[in-house]
Amino acid sequence: QVQLVESGGGLVQAGGSLRLSCAASGRTFSTQAMGWFRQAAGKEREFVAAISWRGFSTEYADSVKDRFTISRDNAKNTVLLQMNSLKREDAAVYYCEARRGWGTVAQEYDYWGQGTQVTVSS
Repeated sequence: QVQLVESGGGLVQAGGSLRLSCAASGRTFSTQAMGWFRQAAGKEREFVAAISWRGFSTEYADSVKDRFTISRDNAKNTVLLQMNSLKREDAAVYYCEARRGWGTVAQEYDYWGQGTQVTVSS
């Protein structure tokens, strides 16, 4: 079992930065691939970024590549998402998710948190 709690969301101006944090508990966290997904109002949940269980591999959605950075610290059971140059279209509820193996499909993840809201103003 893995429990996930996201934090760090808020209101930011376009062009600004936010850092989301995901605190995980559970003995198997260090063996789970971690992903960030987001869901805007009226839209499907979409993939943002993923990191392998040891942190050696990462993958990003094209829409956030070169602006967002995912990282993890297994000693602290934490996953971070650094978001720079935020755009209005980045506004959404962001979810931290965990799974064995690897993937970018939200439905294939086994655990997720309650989400944290990111709002971007012009």
